Amino acid sequence: MIPVLYEDKSLVVCVKPVGVLSAPEPGKRRNMPDLLKKQTRAYRIDVIHRLDQPVGGVMVYSKSGKATPGLYKQMAGHRIVKEYLAVVCGVPTQPAGTWEDWLFKDSARCKSRVVAPNTRGAKDASLSYRVLATVQQDGVPLSLVKVRLHTGRTHQIRVQFSSRRLPLLGDEKYGGVPAQKLSGLGLWSYHLAFRHPLTAASVDESCPPPDSFPWNLFRGVDLTAPTIEEP
Repeated sequence: MIPVLYEDKSLVVCVKPVGVLSAPEPGKRRNMPDLLKKQTRAYRIDVIHRLDQPVGGVMVYSKSGKATPGLYKQMAGHRIVKEYLAVVCGVPTQPAGTWEDWLFKDSARCKSRVVAPNTRGAKDASLSYRVLATVQQDGVPLSLVKVRLHTGRTHQIRVQFSSRRLPLLGDEKYGGVPAQKLSGLGLWSYHLAFRHPLTAASVDESCPPPDSFPWNLFRGVDLTAPTIEEP
């Protein structure tokens, strides 16, 4: 069963398990829309945003053709609050901050990289972060970081941290340390907040990561600390 945090006739906010596709892909099975259709008996499930297959956590899907455009508009306008928890190898030089980069997506390699500003085909990428805790694991400092995305680029968190020599734990694609005990990546979609596209009511849902490695290294850490100072 997919854990459901909020559901009505128009949309569903749920928790994607690690290893499940967030959207259908040709020749691959076990994707969130198909699972949600069976579980909720919805006629349609529209994909509003995506998480990488090795990443789990909170997602929103539309169940109604009336709700989909409004959710798309909020997502495109960066008006949906998206916060993540990441376990990175190393310790950021500043305990909190905002990073702005230009990212180029190499579709042939399914990989993104930081490039010079205004490089042809590149897109701006922005995020804010706050370090919540740091522990030592097998001689390697691991930091639990809370991240708020201001844009939604391919592999954005993974690339922006890796470019600063802070790769995510288990993210070998971007220079991370392999972790045999880790299923997936040290990345979790923790919090989503937005306006209901039909009623304008506030929808605000969070889900902590599972109590397994590496998240269990940070038991007792306050996950509610803000990633940015609210006005």
